[in-house]
Amino acid sequence: MAVEAAASPEGAPQGTDQPSRGRATLHQDTLAELYRLHGPYLMRALLRVTSGDRGKAEDILQETLLRAWQNPAAIQRGLEQSRPWLFTVARRIAIDHFRMATARVQAVADESPEEHAGTHDPYDELLAARDMASALAELQPHHRDVLVELHLKGRSMVEAAQVLGVAVGTVKSRSFYAVRALRPILEARGMGIAV
Repeated sequence: MAVEAAASPEGAPQGTDQPSRGRATLHQDTLAELYRLHGPYLMRALLRVTSGDRGKAEDILQETLLRAWQNPAAIQRGLEQSRPWLFTVARRIAIDHFRMATARVQAVADESPEEHAGTHDPYDELLAARDMASALAELQPHHRDVLVELHLKGRSMVEAAQVLGVAVGTVKSRSFYAVRALRPILEARGMGIAV
């Protein structure tokens, strides 16, 4: 179900409403469908990020959907393809919440910033994995399979060859071409991961 770009009688794109400010927003039914498709996945990820704090996770999810409502152009490719955008927005909101909470703790406890410099944010790892899975999905299946076996499952060339049922030389060749194909995909997404 894509947000149509054709103009409605009011001049707003179909699937959008025009609030009094003159800025287009998503139609209520479109937003409900967006939540139905992606809400459970976002909530699961946000619960991990907030260490199981359902209230915080729901706040971040609500703010994410608010931003989707305010930015219908962000989901023009279709509701089904909008999950990466929603995860990116949720990640940024979660980081903002995390930073605000850290800033409040610092202000109350009067601690120095150096004491919090090494704070680990698990949401970064979750989104990096999600981004990498999305990038790998763009590769040909035989290239993706080799990279998964070698780099994600940590198998040797020989083990990967046995699992995939091909020769070791084929694994080496596919690995070379897979990395070569993956590099521009990652660069286009702004991912600074070295492969």
